[in-house]
Amino acid sequence: MDSTREQLQIFVRRFGLLNASCCDECCGEQVSMAQSHILFEIRRADSPAMQAVAEELGMEITTFSRQIKTLETKKLVSRRVSPDDRRVTLLSLSDEGLRVLTQIDRYMTKRLDHIFGGMSVFERETVVRSLGLLNEAVRRAGEAGSRQEGVVACRK
Repeated sequence: MDSTREQLQIFVRRFGLLNASCCDECCGEQVSMAQSHILFEIRRADSPAMQAVAEELGMEITTFSRQIKTLETKKLVSRRVSPDDRRVTLLSLSDEGLRVLTQIDRYMTKRLDHIFGGMSVFERETVVRSLGLLNEAVRRAGEAGSRQEGVVACRK
């Protein structure tokens, strides 16, 4: 494997986050990868503004809105108007949303434990540190040269 791009392409393809079989293996819910990322970001940011989560995920607000509507229909997410600014919609996980996300967390932890199982503690720590460095470099590159913060590759 010669190039950095090739290594990244292969990693993304092999890792296959929340692939088609995940719903049955993981939580039994029909939650797409995008929806899983939305749930994760809502929990991480603790009642964030809708626009902030859409921007963090690099999603157009109209696409993001449709995803939120679907998650609301599944009773995983709720939205409310910000008491500070009525133009802002805040998102939160329902108890069911938290339950589903906890199951996704368990599934991903099991998967990562399996992946890292063949590595020494030093190798695992090196990979995690390296991913942190790579994420920070991507964020800086996105700030310096892209209209969307943290986004380097093209996507639709």
